Amino acid sequence: MPKQSNTIFICQSCAYESRKWLGKCPECGEWNSLVEERVVATKKGRSGNGFRLREAKAVAYSEIESQDDTRISSGVTEFDRVLGGGIVPGTLVLLGGDPGIGKSTLLLQVADRLSASAATVLYVSGEESERQIKLRGERLGIAAPNLLLLPETNLENILREVERVQPAAIVVDSIQTTFSTEIESAPGSVSQIREVAAQFLLLAKTRGVPVFLIGHVTKEGSIAGPRALEHIVDTVLYFEGERHHNHRIVRATKNRFGAANEVGVFEMTNRGLAPVANPSQMFLAERPADAAGSVVTACMEGTRPVLVEIQALVSTSKYGTGRRMTQGVDQNRVALMIAMLEKRAGMQLLGDDVFVNIAGGLDVDEPAVDLGLVTAIASSFRNQPIDAHTAVFGEVGLTGEVRGATQASVRAREAQALGFKRIVMPGSNTSGLDKLLGVRVIGVRSVDEALQELF
Repeated sequence: MPKQSNTIFICQSCAYESRKWLGKCPECGEWNSLVEERVVATKKGRSGNGFRLREAKAVAYSEIESQDDTRISSGVTEFDRVLGGGIVPGTLVLLGGDPGIGKSTLLLQVADRLSASAATVLYVSGEESERQIKLRGERLGIAAPNLLLLPETNLENILREVERVQPAAIVVDSIQTTFSTEIESAPGSVSQIREVAAQFLLLAKTRGVPVFLIGHVTKEGSIAGPRALEHIVDTVLYFEGERHHNHRIVRATKNRFGAANEVGVFEMTNRGLAPVANPSQMFLAERPADAAGSVVTACMEGTRPVLVEIQALVSTSKYGTGRRMTQGVDQNRVALMIAMLEKRAGMQLLGDDVFVNIAGGLDVDEPAVDLGLVTAIASSFRNQPIDAHTAVFGEVGLTGEVRGATQASVRAREAQALGFKRIVMPGSNTSGLDKLLGVRVIGVRSVDEALQELF
């Protein structure tokens, strides 16, 4: 019986299906996102590519063995931190980021470290030839004794090569260029991405082989393809970094085997990406001394405390209403803090321009940096510098109260390790911290108390 085929339109953002073309997707609201794709109806029970999960049987919870001790070190310390302590066998990891930020470089370094332990690693490249990868490896000084390169985009050919090679780890660069001949649509479409990701998931789970997928990102910064792609994989990593800064940040937004929002910090060098053991010291390396509007705050990135410098500039505006511009912090949060200072602290900021920047290019989105924002703006408004050996943190409410922050002791010990002599923090978090050697811990209940202490 011949195959029955028909044509439907699928939204490339949310995978919504329609029998006719629509200018705007009724599901996600995107414009011009519906693409025509051919759907082939296959026979029920088709075997596909031969990768199937084992027959499911109920197992007692107490009889299941823990896999926490089976993690494999990637050889890159910061990459292990983001994954939750190492690579779990059978995991499917998706790494996304802007073009040229270093995704292929990082995974080539990881593949080199894994192959050094007598494990065969298969690097599948759909965008570069083996000579281009070899050229990059020579620049990075990679030996890679057991690294195999496969320039291929056909999924069926890749799976056949996996059967022949039996690798211990697989890197696919990238999932948007890989396609299956079972799906009659273009590479990178919703149907292709969904099918390819499902096949690699079955491969990872049945063979116990870790698979790393590199994904393209859209102009908004999210991974291209349907949102179902991020639900299929075990771990989603985003590569972040400014083009004009040497450091790169790998952030875990989803991790089934570790803490989410964990970050790893790297420095881009001529020999590749080098892990940064102490990011706080790197972010504060060029901090100016005795400058008004500069204050150090302690934020948490996953389980790691990071000290960053908040810079604020308040200047008189020639217009009736001042501008508010931010970089590295939410602009709406800064507007709330400015309104609170006007109402509770008596600072007339309505006609002033207020500019706030997180030095070093880091993006901070936790409420514990509120007190740092407030003190930096007040310091620039009064033109009075804050002592360079002072660190502040705490959440600020709209009534001017200072609320407690999570993991306050970890933040305080990080400030102590970097030589800070005074810490202004919420009063509810000071218990047990009065014995920090060489550090004066000051607990405050309101913004007025904090400003009186700092100025």
